[in-house]
Amino acid sequence: MGLSTHVLDTMHGTPAAGMQVALYTTQGEVAALVKAFSLNADGRNPDGPLYDNASLRAGTYRLVFDVAAYFRTRGVALPEPNFLNRVSLDFGVAHVDQHYHVPLLVSPWSYSTYRGS
Repeated sequence: MGLSTHVLDTMHGTPAAGMQVALYTTQGEVAALVKAFSLNADGRNPDGPLYDNASLRAGTYRLVFDVAAYFRTRGVALPEPNFLNRVSLDFGVAHVDQHYHVPLLVSPWSYSTYRGS
């Protein structure tokens, strides 16, 4: 299955439908944008995996989630400056024959992630 992501809005107890996300490949401090997208109604990347196993390469990647903008669209009054603006997750892919699922559980004040299945 390659690489995928999923975001759950823990403040509202729903998928984070419509959240803007960007995927980058990274080499040290240099990041190259691969794609930007909006999460679907289930809070998942649309149109299948971000990379399938045939195109996924070993290396380092970054997912950037536009958390503050998402919560503003949900009508949440956020302080200025926001506690969380964008959540950036850097992770590595060592085994391209395996599925890498990167879930994010998020509120305006906290987040958690793990390697999912």
